[in-house]
Amino acid sequence: GFHLSGTVTEPATATEPEMTYKVAISFDRCKITSVTCGCGNKDIFYCAHVVALSLYRIRKPDQVKLRLPISETLFQMNRDQLQKFVQYLITAHHTEVLPTAQKLADEILSSNSEINQVHGAPDPTAGASIDDENCWHLDEEQVREQVKLFLSQGGYYGSGKQLNSMFAKVREMLRMRDSNGARMLTLITEQFMADPRLSLWRQQGTGITEKCRQLWDELGALWVCVVLNPHCKLEEKSCWLRQLRKWGEMDVCPLEDGNYGNELPNITNALTQSSGHSQDSLARPRRTVFTRAIEGCDLHWQDSHLQRIISSDFYVSPSYQREGESLLFNSQGQPLWLEHVPTACARVDALRSHGYPREALRLTVAIINTLRLQQQRQLEIYKHQKKELLQRGATTITNLEGWVGHPLNPIGCLFLTLTEACRLEEENCLEISDAGDSKPPVYQHVPVVTGSQDGDESYLSLALEVALMGMGQQRVMPEGLYAQDKVCRNEEQIIARLQDLELDAVLVQTLRKQCILLLEGGPFSGLGEVIHRESVPMHTFAKYLFSALLPHDADLAYKLALRAMRLVHGLAVVQARDGAPGQVGGMAEPSDRSCLLPGDMLRLRTVLEAIQKNIHSSSLIFKLAQDAFKIATPADSNSDTTLLNVALELGLQVMRMTLSTLNWRRREMVRWLVTCATEVGVRALVSILQSWYSLFTPTEATSIVAATVMSHNTILRLSLDYPQREELASCARTLALQCAMKDPQNCALSALTLCEKDHIAFETAYQIVIDAASTGMTYTQLFTIARYMEHRGYPLRAFKLASLAMTHLNLAYNQDTHPAINDVLWACALSHSLGKNELAAIIPLVVKSVHCATVLSDILRRCTMTAPGLAGIPGRRNSGKLMSTDKAPLRQLLDATISAYINTTHSRLTHISPRHYGEFIEFLSKARETFLLAQDGHIQFAQFIDNLKQIYKGKKKLMLLVRERFG
Repeated sequence: GFHLSGTVTEPATATEPEMTYKVAISFDRCKITSVTCGCGNKDIFYCAHVVALSLYRIRKPDQVKLRLPISETLFQMNRDQLQKFVQYLITAHHTEVLPTAQKLADEILSSNSEINQVHGAPDPTAGASIDDENCWHLDEEQVREQVKLFLSQGGYYGSGKQLNSMFAKVREMLRMRDSNGARMLTLITEQFMADPRLSLWRQQGTGITEKCRQLWDELGALWVCVVLNPHCKLEEKSCWLRQLRKWGEMDVCPLEDGNYGNELPNITNALTQSSGHSQDSLARPRRTVFTRAIEGCDLHWQDSHLQRIISSDFYVSPSYQREGESLLFNSQGQPLWLEHVPTACARVDALRSHGYPREALRLTVAIINTLRLQQQRQLEIYKHQKKELLQRGATTITNLEGWVGHPLNPIGCLFLTLTEACRLEEENCLEISDAGDSKPPVYQHVPVVTGSQDGDESYLSLALEVALMGMGQQRVMPEGLYAQDKVCRNEEQIIARLQDLELDAVLVQTLRKQCILLLEGGPFSGLGEVIHRESVPMHTFAKYLFSALLPHDADLAYKLALRAMRLVHGLAVVQARDGAPGQVGGMAEPSDRSCLLPGDMLRLRTVLEAIQKNIHSSSLIFKLAQDAFKIATPADSNSDTTLLNVALELGLQVMRMTLSTLNWRRREMVRWLVTCATEVGVRALVSILQSWYSLFTPTEATSIVAATVMSHNTILRLSLDYPQREELASCARTLALQCAMKDPQNCALSALTLCEKDHIAFETAYQIVIDAASTGMTYTQLFTIARYMEHRGYPLRAFKLASLAMTHLNLAYNQDTHPAINDVLWACALSHSLGKNELAAIIPLVVKSVHCATVLSDILRRCTMTAPGLAGIPGRRNSGKLMSTDKAPLRQLLDATISAYINTTHSRLTHISPRHYGEFIEFLSKARETFLLAQDGHIQFAQFIDNLKQIYKGKKKLMLLVRERFG
């Protein structure tokens, strides 16, 4: 069949009655191509009723009556039967189909109508033609709406999770070879490109938020996957290429490294380059998140060697060819695949994603054999150069493109492909607990299927080996904060996955072998003896290797740790214990912590200086500082002062490095620094308060640093005596006043708050505000400070600031929901409570700034309800009498309000639509209430209405309503 229809009954529940829904499903070549259901459900997934009907048809095919297409049935009827059929059909559904039936009848009877130009007629119950596109039904509008909604929530309310689950849905579609995968990804991308925040971020020069950045990365990676589909048609690929180029050329399109200007080499670049070849970043082309996918469109799968690799486990070279060099096989006859590593891994990801897991596994093994051969060659090169390199103590050999933190995530991709083949699928292993965390996976060894190996290798040991190779790769730290942060994040993700592996004898052997190769790898290994000075630190990796190796080979573990320390790739603390090294770089926590010996303090200083000289990445130094702080403050014993000072020094360096560059982690870094300084003690806090300008922005200094230092928690934590508390408070006040002078807009309120307890400082802060009010402050800032002053018991100062704020404000006639209205009402209430003089002073400002009739009438009403001067300022006498609208100052306000009503009425009438007539009549009624407050108000209002009737007599219906209400 091609069309399935039925009714689905949903049983009654405690709260809902029984419901019946009509469902219709069209399908073609085993795919559902369209659905409709009476439930009106809007989602990207089918509703339960469509699923129920589909399952019923699959499970009970004999219960579903199979009919001929309706066109066949009609063909068998004579003239009378057809007449009867049509009339009965119209009668059964006359309300829905009668207009359509009459329209069709007119068209059929008209000889030159479009319908008569076409032979035959459509039949929804017959199948599509063999040439027609056939794809699963996808509610495109719904996909757009959902993505738009999730993006508008800016990563809050779990929207990031929702978008990731939509990406997962795309991957699932690709795996099922459902052509909607690419369609759905196109719809998602269009909404991402239309995100209004992109142009905002670009104008402000700020980076995209980290959550958003990660979503864009996944989007880019998915497109690489789509274009590398091994079985896609050429016209599909060229259509995707056009789309990707169009998106990539838009100026709001995010760049690959999240940093305007500095990008990675092209997808087809060679493996190892000398850093001397690095071009000027200005000469490099602009690389967007779609550039890799655009480059991926040039790749194909026609290579015969590649086809043989992915189609057979037993593809080996003939034994007589195994002597000498070969680009296609290694000396054991196993196939190699010599391609730019991230590109080759992108092929693996594409195979995995498009439902070819065996093929993905075969290509992965070929890539690993290639990496092993490369590792051997590099060892041989190093052996020849070792003497010279060690003498020079420096090298320019490096990889400009690291595999960890790479946009295509090559190492993660190979690791996943290999571990998926070894995963033990337990019962319920995919069930997620209430807390939302899935159980860690359980793996078993699965032997590598190959035509030439000894069978002692498993896919699991290959997974460990490739992860260690990738993380140990010596590579240059990328430019740009986002790219650097991504390196750290990707490294942490891989280590977290490695920690899921149970290290048995086979895996320990792989671990030891790789660690030895890393130590001997020279400039090609991040843990080699001589490395490039801009190299990515191995600190986190060395920490993992140390703790993994320690129970199995303590000597090798310490060798690695000391190498990591000597290369200053980790913050290293060597504690002497019985003449042997104890704790290295926070890599072990010995139970008996002995105190630092003088020699170790010297070592620490050396390490600190070396870090400060060699590492130029703020994110990494911050990570080192955090690690040092953690080690220095154990939960169960006293803090280690020397190490705490190291953490603080590194923290201060990070502050100086990131002060003038935008960094989304900056707030976290500032808070952390204050915590660290608090642990060090009161002198450290005094020091950062006194040198704030070289470490913090004025806003950070007042709202985070000084506020935290002066908080009750800090005073308790440090158990300070009175003189120490006073010293800290005095430093905080000095800082507050300096910041208020430098940036009154953002710091004035914080400065006043910090100076509350000191009369002279508070007066100084207030004067700074007054001086800045006329030039550098907005009305919002001034109103906020004015309210604060009233709250502190300074109503006259509040009045002065509110008056200054009013001079900056301008409310148009139609801005009756403007956020400043509450401030205006408050300012008028404050003036009224102070007395007639203050009210008389503020009304001219109100009249000048506010042109909105409803707001003015609201102020007028409030001023006439009670007598002014109820605040009772000492030394003032108030008459206690209500004020008249006939005399100053209210007369001026009344005239302004009437005039605003007249102007607004004319403005509204120039473009009014009938649906707003009722609302307009209510507006005139409000206007009449104001007119009547004047002595001759009723005459004025009558003249006003007559004028309207004369000028707008063309709007007959509206003027009829005006007559009905106002005569």
